[in-house]
Parts: sequence; C-alpha cells; structure tokens
Amino acid sequence: MKIDLTSTTSSKINAALMDARRASGSTAAGMVLTLVIVTDEGSAYDALKAANDASREHPSRTLAVIKRAGRSPRARAETRLDAEILVGSDAGSGETVILRMHGELVAHAQSVVLPLLLPDAPVVVWWPENAPRHPAQDPLGAIAQRRITDAVTAESPVGQLAQRAESYTPGDTDLAWTRITGWRSMLAAALDQYPVTITSAVVEGESYNPSVELLGLWLTTRLHVPVERVVTGGPGITSVTLRSKDGAIVLDRPDGLMGTLSMPGAPDRQVALKRRETSELIAEELRRLDPDDIYAAAVRTPVDRLKEPAAEAPSAPAPVVEAAVAAPPRVTAKVPAEAPATKAPAAAKKAAPAKKAVAKKAPAKRATKKAGS
Repeated sequence: MKIDLTSTTSSKINAALMDARRASGSTAAGMVLTLVIVTDEGSAYDALKAANDASREHPSRTLAVIKRAGRSPRARAETRLDAEILVGSDAGSGETVILRMHGELVAHAQSVVLPLLLPDAPVVVWWPENAPRHPAQDPLGAIAQRRITDAVTAESPVGQLAQRAESYTPGDTDLAWTRITGWRSMLAAALDQYPVTITSAVVEGESYNPSVELLGLWLTTRLHVPVERVVTGGPGITSVTLRSKDGAIVLDRPDGLMGTLSMPGAPDRQVALKRRETSELIAEELRRLDPDDIYAAAVRTPVDRLKEPAAEAPSAPAPVVEAAVAAPPRVTAKVPAEAPATKAPAAAKKAAPAKKAVAKKAPAKRATKKAGS
C-alpha cells in the first residue's frame, strides 16, 4: 500500500499510518526499532532498498529524511513537508515513511521526526553519505542510541577515520568496521586453533578502502605487534599474514568471494569471505545497540601506526661483491720482489687466469655502475 501526502504534518502522517495498518488487518505495530535514514534523492533508492531488506530480520519503522533546501531564494523561503507512506510488501516487514522537507524546514528535521518515532523503542540513525562531522551532536543523531556512518563514501575515506576518532561517542559505528567482521572472526578462530606468539602482521588491500586500515589497527590494538600495510589492486582486503617463529598464518582472498586459510602443519582450507551487500551490513549493526568498545579502540588508534613496506635494497651491489670475491686471486698471484728470476714464468702462468677472471668480471662491474645511475 502506498499513500502520498502533500503539504502535510507529522500528526496527519501518524493518522495515515494508523489507517493503513487497520486496512491491512494488523492493529499491532510489532516493530522493534525506528531507523532514521538521512540521505538525498540520489542515494534514497539504494538506502531504502537496503533498509527494507534488513527489516525482514528486524521489523522497524523506517523514516527517510530527504532534505531539499531549494536552489532559488523563493524555493528556500517555502516551507513544506511532503510524505510518501509505504505499508505491506512495499515496505518489507515494517513501515516506511519518506519525508521530503523543503525550505527552512530542512534546518528543523528533528521536529518532524520526533512525533513519528515508535514509543519505547530504540532509535538508530544512518547516514549513507555526507555524515556530519560530529554525529552525536547532530540534532537527529542526538535522539538516537546508535549512529551509523560509512567512511568509504567520503571524499577521503582514510582521512575520514581520523575524523571519526575525534568525534567518537559511545553508540557510534561505521560500516567500514562492519565489513571486516568476517576477517576478524576467521583470524581469531585461526589463533584459537593454532595458539602461537605473533611477532608481526601484514595487511594487504585497496589504497582507498578504510576497512583495510581498520583491520590493521584492530590487529595493532589486540596483538600489540607492528603491522605493515601493503597496497594492492583489490577488491577490498586481499590478504592478511600473521608472522610467528613457527611459521605464518595467511588468510588470502584475491577474488572477493572465497578465501584460503593457511596454517603451519595443516592443509589449506577454503573459507567463505564474500563481500556483503549493504542490507546485510545494516542488519548486522541492528543486532546490537550497545556501544562497540572494540571499534572505539581500533578507530582511536592513529593510522600512522601502520608501517609502509620497507624499500627494497638496490640490486647494484651484488655484482660488485662478486667482483670483490674474484679479486683475491690477482693479489695472491703477485710475485715477491726477492723471488728468483727463474720462477717468474711460473708465477706469470698462475697470474694469467686471475687476469682473465678479472677481465671477465670487468663488464659486470661497469654494467653495475650504469644500472646504479
């Protein structure tokens, strides 16, 4: 069922929801939370689709707040609220209300949302894009027990992590953290099966993916070892290596679908590490509404704690070392000044191969100098 309301109010929207519920034969709400999505017209479709899919696991009232301030002075001066109500199969297992706010109402979105919240139910606010700098201080974020952002949609995804650390408040989380749940579970299970002392770690993945940095920061805070960050072509995280004196534990996923877990003394195993849809990530976040202390510790760790790969040593010295090894025969073949003249021919015979060896090595040495330049 779909109901359109133009130039309406929050009370009229509530009345329309009650009428739609009675018409569908369900007088009880049966919903466990209110999910507020703050988005724009461009991202509204994908965000609502993900929320509707997640509502099949968590029946909820979804309020999509779309702010349309207007481009002209006349449009900005006009204050209007348009609503679109979806109930039944069009709204998953809950109710969906799309709120389009025009003009000055954009700055007072919380006044429209508050009367539409489910009574005695937790509130979750999700910003698919353009999250505020301080989510907990945002008027909509202040009414929520849980605030969800997504650093990967920012212009500088890795730089966004520093901003999230600066503004962190208990109840904040980010979908970049949710995306590494499978990796964290697999690595923790591997260390339970093969308990060793980890000396260092390597995390490989895309350069612009904040999940790679968060996984490295999580390993830093939990294992207290140096972690090296290697850039690859992706997709997403491609490999994690945990080094120990007894060998390396490697979790590799080159294709974004299946991973391979390798441990010393055990055969390689295939594990499921498929990259998940946004609806699955939202459903996971809605399973817990308490503060995530592990995420707080990871995001508050400076990104510069991750080391870059050490520069490879130049290959030029290798031929020089070979030439130096070949040089001693020439030195040992020198004839002492007090040696008899009759022994000179024999010494000369011994010195001849050494000179040939040096002559053979000379081009390599010149090539080395040319390569080093």
